[in-house]
Amino acid sequence: MTRHVQLSPTGETNSWFAGESQQQIVRRHCLCTIQIFNITPLPFPSKPIINPRNHRFRQKPPPTMVRCLFTCLGKGSDNGGVPIPNDKASSATADVTAEENRRGGAVLVELFSSQGCATSPEAEVLLSRLGRGDFELEVPVVVLAYHVDYWDYNGWKDPFGHSHWTVRQKAYIEGLGLDTMFTPQVVVQGRAQAVANDQDSLVGMITSAPKFPSPTFQATFLRPTTDSLEVTLTGALRTKVDSDGADVMVALYESGLVTDCSGGDNKGRVLANDFVVRKLEKLCSVKSASAKKTVSGTVAFCLWESFNGTKCGVAVFVENNLHHIFGCQNFQLPEDI
Repeated sequence: MTRHVQLSPTGETNSWFAGESQQQIVRRHCLCTIQIFNITPLPFPSKPIINPRNHRFRQKPPPTMVRCLFTCLGKGSDNGGVPIPNDKASSATADVTAEENRRGGAVLVELFSSQGCATSPEAEVLLSRLGRGDFELEVPVVVLAYHVDYWDYNGWKDPFGHSHWTVRQKAYIEGLGLDTMFTPQVVVQGRAQAVANDQDSLVGMITSAPKFPSPTFQATFLRPTTDSLEVTLTGALRTKVDSDGADVMVALYESGLVTDCSGGDNKGRVLANDFVVRKLEKLCSVKSASAKKTVSGTVAFCLWESFNGTKCGVAVFVENNLHHIFGCQNFQLPEDI
């Protein structure tokens, strides 16, 4: 038996069941996948850049819904604010660290997870350790965790889930040639994926991932109001951009989140989440730019009620329209912001 879901281009879902009740499927969704799917980490292509003109992803998504499966995988599967007076507005500046310059470009690791998935907590712990530097790797990593919303029907609504992140995962599913949306999933440099609680596959993908120099952005942070944050970035991309173009994206993430889960598959558990993407905005788009070209821009984030700058950071990454990553950089928010 398989549970189906329709995903519209806006990320809305409509699910139905074939022969089983919802309760039965919830009980066995973490087990049936191994029998139905044989999902293995996709190897990195020998030529990491794909011409978007010749790729289906460049085409506008059809107006009709696209049918796709989703499931929850376990380890072992192969597969308007209050204005702040100008003299009191908070601001601070951060620059690329000496360690980042010494070690070279970082690798972007993206986790797709949900508090409603029984096997996601294990992956969250693994990615938290990775982001803290617990693994001895030759390159630095930037970790971002996107909480999808398609498990919210199952007795627990993920407080950090959003349809935007489901749409981003769907783009990876199609771009990587998969037919199944699942959690927890990890994507490395936008080019390879695996079940996120498989440590060996994760480390292997990071090791073999194509490397690009990190941008040399200097970041300035400003709090014009109590519920807004402006981030201004200026620096060189350090990666040549062809005529097809690329986008410079800025993610605002939060760590140290703790949730008492009172429903769903993780009922009774205390869930810890780090590097959770709360906001994602485009800084600018570039075309036909040399690696030395200096770009600059400002993004504005609307902040949430419990915002605490000491728990947050900003990740900047360069991607093409296939979501292939060509460099990333990480900033912690200044303590006085």
